[in-house]
Amino acid sequence: MGIREDMPLLARHEGVWDGTYAYYNAQNEKVDGHASRLICRFLDEGPVPYHQSNYYTWADGKTDTREFPAEYRDKRIWWDNDLIKGWAAEVPLDEYNRTMMLYWQRQGDPSLYLYEQIQLSDDGQNRCRTWHWIRNGALETRTAIQETFVTKDWRRIEAEMGI
Repeated sequence: MGIREDMPLLARHEGVWDGTYAYYNAQNEKVDGHASRLICRFLDEGPVPYHQSNYYTWADGKTDTREFPAEYRDKRIWWDNDLIKGWAAEVPLDEYNRTMMLYWQRQGDPSLYLYEQIQLSDDGQNRCRTWHWIRNGALETRTAIQETFVTKDWRRIEAEMGI
């Protein structure tokens, strides 16, 4: 079995997502926010079967791009790059097949780790994600993300973006 068959919920995330990120400190004060475009790809060729690119844009014009190629094994995708080390898995206890869970740790900062929960709508058109950033066992930041599905044709969007 391949990644798509072993992780059918993850396979439903394939494509392009536009959204917003909002960051809150431990006192629930909003400390940052930006727009996003994520491209979630399943690759039939090459060294990794899954690759996600995150494009961020702030209101002041600042931009950032992050690349997350992932390996696949044990019914999880795994990251180990310059920024993070961690995994993503479907939650089999969710009988509705809407929930994914991620764990990752920032490279070079063993005191900080993050858990993320992703909820995909039944029609696959919306998802919400919540990150809990934990430092030395205490909540440091929460990130709330709302996204709308744009298209499954990520290759066309890459071409339009000149990627």
